[in-house]
Amino acid sequence: MTTRPSAAPASPGAPGTDIAIRLQNVHLRYGDKIVLSGLTLDCERGKVTTVIGLSGAGKSTILRLINGLRRPTAGRVIVNGLDLAGLRENELNALRRKMGFAFQAAALFDSMTVAENVAFPLYEHTTLSRDEIDRRVHETLESLGLADVAQRLPAELSGGMQKRVGFARAIVNEPEILLFDEPTTGLDPIMTNVITDTIKQIQAHLHATSVVVMHDMPVVYAISDNIAMLFEGAIIESGPTAEFRRSKNPIVQQFLQGSEVGPIPL
Repeated sequence: MTTRPSAAPASPGAPGTDIAIRLQNVHLRYGDKIVLSGLTLDCERGKVTTVIGLSGAGKSTILRLINGLRRPTAGRVIVNGLDLAGLRENELNALRRKMGFAFQAAALFDSMTVAENVAFPLYEHTTLSRDEIDRRVHETLESLGLADVAQRLPAELSGGMQKRVGFARAIVNEPEILLFDEPTTGLDPIMTNVITDTIKQIQAHLHATSVVVMHDMPVVYAISDNIAMLFEGAIIESGPTAEFRRSKNPIVQQFLQGSEVGPIPL
């Protein structure tokens, strides 16, 4: 009987230390449906990378590949130097504990208070004492302006407030990697600005490697260090925000301008 070695840094072709996440020639198929086709994307450590693209293009799938909820049909997903395909389940869970995931619909537990929702990952994944958990939860809620709703149930909060509670739960363990799935969908302009400022505040505090998927372009410009565009299963353009906005790619420019005229089929 052979003993399988523990996961080792992915090589050859492993990303440098400035790249925290690499998706390399990733293909993903659901039955006959091709979702991703040769997708390659690098996410810089400590920076915000936002993936934009048409609705239904597969942006949220990228987040699920990064945290191992989905496995690619082909290609490699490398996080902190580790190829996810080579990880045992316990090793994958250990890596996930270094991540925070802010779901599109907040995904809060209806029967738990705000404080209990935020505390949940600490009880599940740490050995902190109850006093330490209470302190961490209070500090996190206070930092996001949510201390006064700690004992409320999610149903008593607006959609925007629920999203902020979801953010609090995602960051309470001070993760190295943050994943945001459509953080401003369905929000009014005022709450969109609040969420935008909250993401910037979180990033300034944690300096996490953040990956955001969305298509609300004013917010994308406000929060992103780098932008990548997903189109027909692949990243067709990526780069620093200012450079990306000057892209010569007609598909990118049609999307950025919201124009009906251009190569993107309607």
